[in-house]
Amino acid sequence: MGDTKRKRGRKPKNPTPSQPLQSPPSSPLDDVFSLSNIEIIPSTSSTVEITTTASRPRGRPKKLPKLSDNPDPLSPPPILSPCRHVSNGTAIGLGGGSGGGELAVDPIGARVVPAMDAVVKVFCVHTEPNFSLPWQRKRQYSSSSSGFVISGRRVLTNAHSVEHYTQVKVKKRGSDTKYLATVLSIGTECDIAAMLTVNDDEFWEGVSPVEFGELPALQDAVTVVGYSIGGDTISVTSGVVSRIEILSYVHGSTELLGLQIDAAINSGNSGGPAFNDKGNCVGIAFQSFKHDDAENIGYVIPTPVIQHFIQDYEKNEAYTGFPILGIEWQKMENPDLRKAMGMKPEQKGVRIRRVDPTAPESGVLKSSDIVLSFDGVDIASDGTVPFRHGERIGFSYLVSQKYAGDSSAIKVLRNSAILNFNIKLTSHRRLIPAHNKGRPPSYYIIAGFVFTTVSVPYLRSEYGKDYEYETPVKLLDKLLHSMLQSPDEQLVVVSQVLVSDINIGYEDIVNTQVLALNGKPVKNLRRLAEMVENCDDEFLKFDLDYEQIVVLRTKTAKAATPDILATHCIPSAMSVDLKA
Repeated sequence: MGDTKRKRGRKPKNPTPSQPLQSPPSSPLDDVFSLSNIEIIPSTSSTVEITTTASRPRGRPKKLPKLSDNPDPLSPPPILSPCRHVSNGTAIGLGGGSGGGELAVDPIGARVVPAMDAVVKVFCVHTEPNFSLPWQRKRQYSSSSSGFVISGRRVLTNAHSVEHYTQVKVKKRGSDTKYLATVLSIGTECDIAAMLTVNDDEFWEGVSPVEFGELPALQDAVTVVGYSIGGDTISVTSGVVSRIEILSYVHGSTELLGLQIDAAINSGNSGGPAFNDKGNCVGIAFQSFKHDDAENIGYVIPTPVIQHFIQDYEKNEAYTGFPILGIEWQKMENPDLRKAMGMKPEQKGVRIRRVDPTAPESGVLKSSDIVLSFDGVDIASDGTVPFRHGERIGFSYLVSQKYAGDSSAIKVLRNSAILNFNIKLTSHRRLIPAHNKGRPPSYYIIAGFVFTTVSVPYLRSEYGKDYEYETPVKLLDKLLHSMLQSPDEQLVVVSQVLVSDINIGYEDIVNTQVLALNGKPVKNLRRLAEMVENCDDEFLKFDLDYEQIVVLRTKTAKAATPDILATHCIPSAMSVDLKA
């Protein structure tokens, strides 16, 4: 070999401008930043290629030119930029080179930005009832949250954002004017207070309503927009859909379809829209999960729930709620249990434990019936039904898609025989309701004894946010397991005793259920008030829980009540609803 011949494998140190630059050898980062998820946005003065280890050329790789601290602006260095692939197969980067390179734009940002003008800030003044002193209200306070404009000159936000409102105002993005808003409807169960509307035409100028998209799939990108804590301007966080399932709605104390995302949802984000990569709204931010072992877990109300609420309002001119199947059921995963219940090997379903006595289905369904299908959809032994490709979901999702008053076909197995029923669905009612639906609490006072009804807000007022642990066992058992025996049934308790000479010895009675008055059962507070007011017996004898009794002389008790009310500045012995 002569000296003039180039040695095998040697490359020139200074590449010519026409030669492409090779990337360094493959590293562990190649597993993440591969050709499938990043591309190079070329500039006009240089070209960069990325090769994988499989196509790596023989010999020593080319050296990349060193980048000086002050590069020549006429000769910009090659730029590596992550990108997203759009439907036509082209790649749009988050940045681009100078010197003639085109500015690349993120497609999500480009499509979501126009819809941000429909996102508004909601200001609300709340005045909550005092459930422990039901003749009073608490000190008013203010809050701010997010909302967005939909068709029909309406604004959507969360129910808890305007709970116990006395005044609601909204402000558009980039505006300094707050407009008074009217609340048209509140959906407590689904935590949607849709139907805020503004009478001022100026508010609607230049605002385009948000369009709703379809239910996203797992790993679909979402962008949450709202006015979160930490500033006054609009805030944007992004993430992906990480889970789709039946979720517990904290505010509504119910279970409906929900999306879990990994985008941060902070205080103030409530009511803000979650957009997909097409700029369509796929949900409403409403709650987040706070735990030492979890980070960035947020929840979104999906479009099926939102559309159900809107259509319910438009159909009935009021919110009627989500219906339920008034049963408690048990899984049938154990093969011995299925065989003992007379099920064939190929049959699947769930066993009915109890039927709500006040529900329409109580007339046809019985305990130990096996529910095989709902509206023609077979139910698995774990209580799930097919949802989408590769996904299953609780069969309560099928029920929640219905409206109150709709009928559904149910197939059950009873004594090895298959029966078919057509059942009318109704909304759910509990012995201890989760909400008073904006109404002030009811109360009745006689001889210093304050009678009221038990609800979740009442328990929270009496025992704090940890009421599920602090509430007396008997009340807690009724909260978790008791069913209504009649549509007008209420749980009436002696809330407290306002001390007076007539009730000496009874001062320590607190939150104890009233079972009967003079031997007659107490079904609800209105019935108790009527029985006391119309009592002509010499004594009032109250039978309480824990085998306690209270005895008062009727005439003396009624005569002492006005002075007790005056002492405690109580305007009336009963709430307004009991006077009607």
